[in-house]
Amino acid sequence: MKTTLKVALSIALAICMNSEMKAQGIKMPQPSSGQTITQDFGLGTITVKYARPNTKGRKVFGELEPYGSVWRTGANNATVITFTEDVTFEGQPVPAGEYALFTIPGKSEWTVILNKGTKQWGAYEYKEAEDFLRVKVKPAILKDKVETFTIGFANVFPTKGQLQLSWDNTSVAVNLTTDIDTKVMASIEEAMKGEKKPYFQAAQYYLENGKDLNKALEWMTAADDNKSPWFILWKGRTQLKMGDKKGAAISAEEGIKRATAIKNPEYIRLNTELLALTKK
Repeated sequence: MKTTLKVALSIALAICMNSEMKAQGIKMPQPSSGQTITQDFGLGTITVKYARPNTKGRKVFGELEPYGSVWRTGANNATVITFTEDVTFEGQPVPAGEYALFTIPGKSEWTVILNKGTKQWGAYEYKEAEDFLRVKVKPAILKDKVETFTIGFANVFPTKGQLQLSWDNTSVAVNLTTDIDTKVMASIEEAMKGEKKPYFQAAQYYLENGKDLNKALEWMTAADDNKSPWFILWKGRTQLKMGDKKGAAISAEEGIKRATAIKNPEYIRLNTELLALTKK
C-alpha cells in the first residue's frame, strides 16, 4: 500500500512538473498590467514603476484595500519611485535616489510613505524601520470612477508639480518642488564666460524668474538676428514687463512684419497678441 502511494505521488509530481515545463512556453498577460512613467522635473526626472490593478466591480478603499493598512500602492512588486535630483515631497526634503512608494489609505487622511525596501513583493515584507519619511495628505472624491489604478503627474511647472494616485472614486495628490535656481544661475554665469554666449536662453530665464530685467533686455537685444520673429517677440515681452509699452509695440509690429515675410502664422498670432497687450 505504501509502495502504491509512493508511486502515485511520484506520477502526480511528474505530471505537475511536466505541466509546469509546458506552461513556461506560454505567454500570458499579467492581470495587473505594468507601467513605467517618467516625468521631466526641474533639471532631472522622476520615474515611477508600478503595476495597475482594476476594480473589477469591487469597492476598493475600505474593503479591498482596508483603511489603516499598508498598501503597496499598486499590485505585484512594490511600487518604486526614482528621483534623479533632490526634491521636496509634501514639504519634506528627499535626496536623489530610489524609494519604494507605500501608502496607508484612510477615509479622511492618507499616509504616503517613501521606504528604502525597494526589492520586495507587495507589502508583505514592509518594515517601518526602513521608512525614509511619511507625509499626510487628504484624499479627494472623484465624480467619475477610475477603473484602472493610475499614477501620474499633474500641474507640472519647472520647479513644482503633483504626484497623483487615482483609483475607483478616490484621488490623492502629493506636492513636489525642487530648487534649480542656484544651479541655473551658476550655469548661466559660467556659460557667459564662453565664446558662444547663450543670450536668448539666459534672457528667457531672467524674464520668467523675476531676475534683472535690464540684463534680460540687453541679452534679448544681443540675441536678435534682425530677421527672426521669435527673438523680437521675447524682446517685446521683456519691454512690456518693464512697463515700456511703446518699445514693446514697436517690437511686436516688427515681429509681425518678420513673421509675415516668412509666412509663419504662429508668430504672426503671438506678436499680434503682444501688440494688443501694449494698447491696454
